[in-house]
Amino acid sequence: MADPWLALEFGVDPAERIAQVGAAHEAFLAAGAAPRRVREVVRRSWERSARLDPEATPPVDLTDDALASYRAAHPLAQVLPLFRDLLGGIAQDGAHLMAVCDAYGRLLWVEGHPGVRRHAERMNFVPGALWDERHAGTNAPGTALAVDHSVQIFATEHFIRPVQRWTCAAAPIHDPATGRLLGAVDITGGDHLANPHSLALVRATARAAEAQLATDRPVEPGVVTVTALGRDEAELRVDGRRIRLGRRHSELLVLLLHHPEGRTGEQLGLDVYGDDRLLPVTLRAELSRLRRVLGPELLDSRPYRLHGTVRADFTTVADRLDQGDPAGALDAYSGPLLPGSDAPGVTRLRRLIDGQLRAAVLAAADPALLAAWTATPAGADDLTAWQALARALPVGAARRPLALARIHQLATEYDLPRATLLQRPRN
Repeated sequence: MADPWLALEFGVDPAERIAQVGAAHEAFLAAGAAPRRVREVVRRSWERSARLDPEATPPVDLTDDALASYRAAHPLAQVLPLFRDLLGGIAQDGAHLMAVCDAYGRLLWVEGHPGVRRHAERMNFVPGALWDERHAGTNAPGTALAVDHSVQIFATEHFIRPVQRWTCAAAPIHDPATGRLLGAVDITGGDHLANPHSLALVRATARAAEAQLATDRPVEPGVVTVTALGRDEAELRVDGRRIRLGRRHSELLVLLLHHPEGRTGEQLGLDVYGDDRLLPVTLRAELSRLRRVLGPELLDSRPYRLHGTVRADFTTVADRLDQGDPAGALDAYSGPLLPGSDAPGVTRLRRLIDGQLRAAVLAAADPALLAAWTATPAGADDLTAWQALARALPVGAARRPLALARIHQLATEYDLPRATLLQRPRN
């Protein structure tokens, strides 16, 4: 079976494929439906990108000192020398570019052949620009982040027309301790990159970066870490091993972490099922299976509670908010808590975390924090946050026109009068 993440199968004529996909792209723009000959990953990305102007240019989000300080504090700065060792020379000699972005698709570094860089600058493929799918449509780094998988995007598979002369391959990079998405590494250039080697190269580079991050921060024996933000099923890390939980076990574990004092079976039943008529044997069976996954020394009963050192990404967000550190909280936040869960206790906790984080970001009135919040799924449609961002940015800031455009778009969707768009909310 052909690798679905590769753009071209062996023996396919690149010029013919460019023409076929280009015709499919025009048909999609006209009718909103892509023919079957387009790869599934590309078709789905086009559907996510459909609201974009196909002639758009991705916006530059950070520049100068703000960009420099953001890059210096980013976890991927630790492995930038590795990226340069593995990809920098190849990019320079092969007339293409190496790029690294954060988890929001913001380009942090773009390096490589000077002539290729000059051409890339015309489409804002530059440090500080937003290349997530929401701002740049289908492209390798943005799509790799959206699907959390390495991917190659070839020529006319790009949604935005000015990018269609390029081919790129990118792979996501995760925090080895928590599994949190940190960003992606990418190589971008001409059609010659549409081969298995470029995809294999970025995959290997991403894995090498994760290995170095793990080496720089050794795993603590006996410490369990839980990742539950931005994913429907929680993941455990125990002594370097990854364990993915099912939906119900994810909900139970999150609730037990939120209540370190312990919960009775009746309380857990209401939190998970929302029905006091639930048979106790059903909950006991679920908890028994969870105990086998966690180990008997980690999960106690009467009441049900966790023992040992268990760290979770959502509790890290809450702890940093308690410490008055909204920037640290936002850095630890990778999306809503178990977004697919409708368990009453999880739903309440999800709203609490998002609400407290949003309130802290709004109170800080920091343009960088507001920009990062509006780049999250929870903040993308937050009109108040976009208004605060527009007010916080100076008139000449590159991101301000983008914020104003988003404000007007949301106001239209919400049917609000435009005259009040930048007014401060009343207390």
